[in-house]
Amino acid sequence: MTLNLTTPEEHPFAMFVRTLGKGKRGARGLTREEARAAMGMLLDEKVEDAQLGAFLMLLRHKEESAEELAGFTEAVRERLQAPGIPVDLDWPSYAGKKRHLPWYLLAARCLAAQGVRILLHGGGAHTAGRIYTEQHLDLLGIPTCRDWPAVARALDEHNLAFIPLQAWMPQLQRMIDMRNLLGLRSPIHSLARVLNPLSARCGLQSIFHPGYQAVHREASRLLGDTAVVIKGEGGEIEINPDAVSHLYGTHGGEDWDEDWPALSSHRHVKPETLDPQTLLGIWQGRQHDEYGELAVLSTIALALRGLGRGREEAFGEAQRYWQERPGRTA
Repeated sequence: MTLNLTTPEEHPFAMFVRTLGKGKRGARGLTREEARAAMGMLLDEKVEDAQLGAFLMLLRHKEESAEELAGFTEAVRERLQAPGIPVDLDWPSYAGKKRHLPWYLLAARCLAAQGVRILLHGGGAHTAGRIYTEQHLDLLGIPTCRDWPAVARALDEHNLAFIPLQAWMPQLQRMIDMRNLLGLRSPIHSLARVLNPLSARCGLQSIFHPGYQAVHREASRLLGDTAVVIKGEGGEIEINPDAVSHLYGTHGGEDWDEDWPALSSHRHVKPETLDPQTLLGIWQGRQHDEYGELAVLSTIALALRGLGRGREEAFGEAQRYWQERPGRTA
């Protein structure tokens, strides 16, 4: 019997796993160019499942850098080939809420009623015990779209559209869905917030974990995007009116920072139950919720700040937008 002593050829993607995982002294982060190449292979499905899992978890353990996020985003945008649909705000919604209702949806709807064109996108109900944007779209009359032509129509008719990640980048949705297989969220949850697929005038981003906000701002700056990053309530783009909010902004390659004081003199008690019908009741003026309405006003102001208003002007406009919202009966 003749033994086959031929050394198998290394898989091309192995170099990226090795770069991230070569021990305490040998490992390093990816350069922007390496990140773009690695994500390109992932999106083109030229990677084995074992390599995908190892890559995502090594990145998760290391924590992704601004250069890596920028490189990943470039690879996505190269393959996306999205049409030129005018958008004012890119509004990623991937975290879900568990302590409070998704008040940010009322903010988005209020802005849209004033002519601000908003693209919402999300990655499904990937974590148990949370409520997600997708679950409340019908209740609030927000169109769900399955392709870019439908997004264009919804924006022209309503100034507001939601498109699931699965519809425009299913490879990334598959990576997000590995959360329950791997036991941890992957860096794709972070990446989705930076993507800004339609090159909106401003990308709003919420990153809950401290330290990541500045990284995301830097990634957007590297990409030449205008963005505002916050530590949003529950990880969604929603100002917590009970706490000081720090805004990490970037525009024209220049960074800016602002601290917004709490709007309430006291901390509100977390509600015992979360009834989505409350959102509709507040919108119509049939119900009132001090915390929720403060969250809506400050989140509208955040969006307007991202579009270039000063803080005081943004809050003044937010008050007017909220008072003029359509469907208000009381």
